[in-house]
Amino acid sequence: MKRSHWPAIISSFICLMAVLAGVFAEQANGTVPPVAAISDHQQKMVYEVYAGGINAVTAEMDVAYESEDRYHMSLAARTKGFLGKLAPWSGIFETKGWRKEDGTDIPEMHRSSATWRDEEEIKEYSYGKDGSFKGLRVIEEGKDKSEKIDDELTQGTTDALTATLEVMKHIAAGGGCEGSSEVFDGDRRFELVFVHEAEEMLEKTKYNVYSGPAVRCTVEVRPISGKWGTKPRGWLSIQEQGREGGMLPTVWMAKIDDVGPAIPVKVRVKTDYGTLFSHLIGYKNGTKEFSVKED
Repeated sequence: MKRSHWPAIISSFICLMAVLAGVFAEQANGTVPPVAAISDHQQKMVYEVYAGGINAVTAEMDVAYESEDRYHMSLAARTKGFLGKLAPWSGIFETKGWRKEDGTDIPEMHRSSATWRDEEEIKEYSYGKDGSFKGLRVIEEGKDKSEKIDDELTQGTTDALTATLEVMKHIAAGGGCEGSSEVFDGDRRFELVFVHEAEEMLEKTKYNVYSGPAVRCTVEVRPISGKWGTKPRGWLSIQEQGREGGMLPTVWMAKIDDVGPAIPVKVRVKTDYGTLFSHLIGYKNGTKEFSVKED
């Protein structure tokens, strides 16, 4: 599988991350940060991603309401086992921002960094409290590669984590997963579209810790402008492979925390290389903790 596909596949387990196509990862040593003590307004999840039946990726996701007017969300992941040796990749997404009185979330900072073998790329996005895009800093191999960006690509956009958080909140409030946001990923502007499909009851398995009601929805990237090229590449290529097979990338979300947003509990991505699944194997908040390793 090509290098450009793996970052997309890895991040696809939270569905929206895949659209960033590999612009995250701070852990150069290939490890996922250890679980720390959490607050009553924080949810921490652990996932395993299977490709062709092989456990290829491990990841951790954190969602927290740090106060009445602040939020924080992060995702760390790495390839493992044989894939880790063949395609050593690790990374992290991180967003922090404001919780507005009207119920919307506005990012203040989004940071993504990726380490592929010995190559590292960092991108830092900054936003204003009014929702305006303030700037992007790009660092490759320790050198600042930042360039001036056309406002048509950036203004009126958000980051993919915040876009997904909006849908997660809507589901937690009893709604479906319908929703869309425009996102800028450093090179391209696109619309991230969630479409509600159905409500389902999921059963706990040896792969997945969650049992209970969930909302199933598809996720689609619709290009708007920027460096897309003439042929689909990266995540867009994977998305179109699924479309041709009659199955867009699909995520199941469920409300577990009484206060926080719903979270992804399972993801399915169909590609020419086979169907990929991501499963929730561990969960922890201020009052609950469970794992598939429990008897």
